[in-house]
Amino acid sequence: MTAPAIEMRDIDKHFGPVHALDKADLVVAPGTVHGLVGQNGAGKSTIIKVLAGIYRRTGGTVRVFGEQIEQITPAVIEAKGVHFIHQDRLLVPSATVAESVFLRNEPRVGPFLEHRTMRRRAQELLKTHFNLDLDPGTLVQDLSTAQQKIVQITRALANDARVLVLDEPTAALVKKEVDNLFEVLRRLRDDGLAIIFISHYMSEISEICDTVTVLRNGTDVGVVDPREVGIQRIVDMMTNRDTSEMYPPRDVTHGEVVLEMRDATAEPHFRNVSLTLREGEILGLTGLLGSGDKEVMNALFGQIPLDSGEILLRGKPLRMRSPVDAVGQGFAKIPEDRRAHGVATALSVRENISLASLLSMSKRGLVSRKDEARVVDDLIADLGIKTPGRDQLVKNLSGGNQQKVVVAKWLSCESEVYLMDEPTVAVDVGAKIEIFTLMNRLAAEGKSMIFLSSDLEEIVEMCDRTLVIYRGELIGEYAKGDIDADRLLAAASGAASDETPKERSTA
Repeated sequence: MTAPAIEMRDIDKHFGPVHALDKADLVVAPGTVHGLVGQNGAGKSTIIKVLAGIYRRTGGTVRVFGEQIEQITPAVIEAKGVHFIHQDRLLVPSATVAESVFLRNEPRVGPFLEHRTMRRRAQELLKTHFNLDLDPGTLVQDLSTAQQKIVQITRALANDARVLVLDEPTAALVKKEVDNLFEVLRRLRDDGLAIIFISHYMSEISEICDTVTVLRNGTDVGVVDPREVGIQRIVDMMTNRDTSEMYPPRDVTHGEVVLEMRDATAEPHFRNVSLTLREGEILGLTGLLGSGDKEVMNALFGQIPLDSGEILLRGKPLRMRSPVDAVGQGFAKIPEDRRAHGVATALSVRENISLASLLSMSKRGLVSRKDEARVVDDLIADLGIKTPGRDQLVKNLSGGNQQKVVVAKWLSCESEVYLMDEPTVAVDVGAKIEIFTLMNRLAAEGKSMIFLSSDLEEIVEMCDRTLVIYRGELIGEYAKGDIDADRLLAAASGAASDETPKERSTA
């Protein structure tokens, strides 16, 4: 019987009071694509970092092709043929393709690098495995995201990889690039490689994976064939609840107009954009990358000055010179890049959540710790933030729970207008449902939201109206029920820009 390529048994890992892994198993056979899924905080990243030698396990055993490894380091595990393709590409921008492929494995004659041999072999590897004619002298910084991913995989193959671990490999790829990557992975699988595939995209798990290990709360709760059990069953295993109602229903009567943007222009980003937003309304905003949709949202938050036009709150013109002005007028923004713009990772959960609302918790310049603890604890409970306590450092939370902290920070302000920029990016299904439920609750309380997302199904299901920006211009406005994801994509790509929407409404 052939030994598993990777066999991790009863893996334990503690981070102080946090039991990140609790006797978790991960067993991967050669010649298979094995999915690893779970909610944020379920232990996916931790078990992979144990395998990579980044974290030292508290307990359990690790075997690679039947050989037990006691002390794992990155160098030891790579020498065993296990290579990791990280979500962050970790390539040197100023290096060439050939230099990147043979980094730390350069062909030499004595002390001298064999640049000609390196370029030739890199070109051969790219052609053999990817059918890609790529100049090996091209700088990494001049490659597309997909090409950089290919260079990472080629480097692993040049080092005789027997196991590839891919962490969110499709996160920045378009559909055609994903299809090409999957074709390569299938070919590598058929050549006998074992591939561990980690992704939040359940449709991709179903498409590419032969088997899937599901993690929940630090332990494995099942190994399944995704084609047999279906996506819904896997999601239910991840969350330990029925998630068939992905988008919770909402019945809200919209009130008065809260926000208006009139004939707003900010060159070169967008031109003559007008919109309205009512009390209790969720307004969708979408467009392809670089269309100007993000810039419209940034202008509403004072991050981009207008060349012309105006922004009004309840009929009163506003001067949005900075985000400070926007926050002072009752605006809140949940940013896409949580680490850069959303949380202070060196501060605690409590400090992050209360950061934007300290004035409301203060008396005579002193923060009421009792009021702060009450607000913070309520929000931790409402959003299901997984943390040992309010004083846990945010850097020790999973990515999805960090995103929830960002949302909680602005909820503590009790703002009037919420600008939500990709609030569900890189969070699991369970966290998405919690965020959607929260959005519905805010709408029921009369709060107003602009929801920007590249996930068109989310836009269709969650928004009362949707605005489509194409090359800086507002080209479509669609009422809920009058648009589906396919037509929305056609509009966003300009294919339907000459259509008249079935219903155009500002109600």
